Amino acid sequence: MSEQDNLQEADGKKELEISTENIEDSTTPKQEITEEIEDTENDDKVISEIEESNAEDAEDEGSIDRHSITKKDYEKMSMEELAEELEHLVNNQKVQAIKTHVEEIRSEFKSKFSTLLDEKKEEFLNEGGSEIDFFYSSPIQKRYKDSIKDYRTKLNAHYKSLEKSLKDNLAERLDIIEEIKGLINVEENINTTYKHFKDLQERWRKAGPIPRDKYNNAWNSYHHHVEIFYDFLHLNRDLRDLDFKHNLEQKVKIIVRAEELAQDDDLNRAFRELQVLHKMWKEELGPVDKEYREEIWKRFKAATKKIHDKRQVYFEQLDEEYEKNLELKHVLIGKIKDLGEKGAKTHNEWQKKIKEIEVLRNEFFSAGKVPIKVNEATWASFKTAVRYFNKKKNDYYKDLKKDQYDNLNKKLELIKIAEANKDSDDFDATTALMKKIQNDWKNIGHVPRKNSDKIWNQFKAACNHYFDKLHEAKNEENKEEIEAYNSKVTLLDEIKAIEFSGEKATDLKTIKDYIEQWKTIGTVPNNKRHIEGKLNKVLDTCFKSLKLNKTEAELIKFENKLEVLSNSDDSRHLDNERSFISKKIQEVKSEINQLENNLQFFTNVDESNPFVKEVLNNIQKHKDTLALWETKLNKIKAFY
Repeated sequence: MSEQDNLQEADGKKELEISTENIEDSTTPKQEITEEIEDTENDDKVISEIEESNAEDAEDEGSIDRHSITKKDYEKMSMEELAEELEHLVNNQKVQAIKTHVEEIRSEFKSKFSTLLDEKKEEFLNEGGSEIDFFYSSPIQKRYKDSIKDYRTKLNAHYKSLEKSLKDNLAERLDIIEEIKGLINVEENINTTYKHFKDLQERWRKAGPIPRDKYNNAWNSYHHHVEIFYDFLHLNRDLRDLDFKHNLEQKVKIIVRAEELAQDDDLNRAFRELQVLHKMWKEELGPVDKEYREEIWKRFKAATKKIHDKRQVYFEQLDEEYEKNLELKHVLIGKIKDLGEKGAKTHNEWQKKIKEIEVLRNEFFSAGKVPIKVNEATWASFKTAVRYFNKKKNDYYKDLKKDQYDNLNKKLELIKIAEANKDSDDFDATTALMKKIQNDWKNIGHVPRKNSDKIWNQFKAACNHYFDKLHEAKNEENKEEIEAYNSKVTLLDEIKAIEFSGEKATDLKTIKDYIEQWKTIGTVPNNKRHIEGKLNKVLDTCFKSLKLNKTEAELIKFENKLEVLSNSDDSRHLDNERSFISKKIQEVKSEINQLENNLQFFTNVDESNPFVKEVLNNIQKHKDTLALWETKLNKIKAFY
């Protein structure tokens, strides 16, 4: 029997085995068949996921490193941190391994920079700028853009280099498959054929990456024809069994390691290594004896499914966490909407709400990830709520700006008036005008901040110029009064320095001489009349040193006061003093009457009673005070 006949016989037996299996399966209950089909479909789905990932890695020259690059929580990172992380990845990792990282960083940076740009634009418009003139950039943005540019340059270079290589490698692998197929029909020594087969296997392992969409078909075709070759090789069992034994040993080791990984709590690490094990199973090892083929594959699939199921539980827990994050973000969005709906009526209220919005924004960014299916919608809702708040705020400040520009025009008109009258000599009319426009200025309200200092300095300069001129003119008119003031200051220092002899009469005469000298000096400017009060305080000290009774001391000071008031050009000063004294007399009389009335309530009570004695003493004090005020009134009447 020829080798070809042997191969056909083997294929016939295989078909018979499959047919027998089908007959046995026909007795299986329908439910069990359905469950088995579902399990098989689930297993196939798990395997497909792994193979798809390995196909992607294979295209990128085995760049499994993409799975070991830690993904950080980019949503919680600042723009500075995002730019720094992007720069680090581009400079230190394979460009084909960081695609998902770059995409997530780019999305987060774009969102955060967009928010910052909106804020800067609002500030620019609030300062009176025009929307068409707005422009903003930052060193962080430039650093980010430079890294993105480097990434794209490197990625384009990688794919340009990879494209031809992938095509050439695919052609090489298809040629190897064809040569393996041709080995069955070669008329040569089986040992020579087997060596040729081994050479083809080595060429296959070194052939390099191929397009991912061709990966599974190429490998499946390769394994199919390798198995056919081994079926053909049954004529030389020693060679075939040696390969089968080696492959079985290595695949069992892979299974054992997969089963160990099923107990690993680091699910991501376990799944990454599981991918490597599948790659080894598929790409580095050939078939095993049919006796073990189904058994070890089921065992490997079972370990694979266990890891996958644990990973699915982990992802479900993540989903629950993401759902909680979503609920929190909805609450935060609701609060932002509420602040926008309520708005504010004053600048201070708006500033307070702006700070509240900033806190809510930071809480939103720190809240963590949400389910990917609602990520964009959640972000859109957040942006809409913030934009609505900003619009309400901008509308308020636009109206405020309009009012401020109206105020600016009003104040500019006041500046014109002030500058037009600053050199006027009509002091009576102009002083009233200047005081009025100063009061108007205070009542007008705020102007744009950029104009505030400039116009205030301009207005103040014009007003100061006028009032300096007014004071200079008044100082010239009141030259004698100023000299009188200066003389009184000097005399006051002399009175303070008096050294009393200890003789009351002599020392009192000295004080009265100083008072007479004070009277002869004359009046002082109205704004300097406080000097009289200072004299009275010094005299109080002197009288206290002389132990002069209060009434005599008060009358000496009062006579000096009357002299000053009588010499004033304004007679109202004397009138005011007379009215003041008359009012005090009435108040004291009223208090005396009240005390005497209170005393009438005490009948048959001796005057030695402490309470009665206190009331009587109080009445006497008030009568002494009344006598002093009446004396002062009589003295002031003498001036009329």
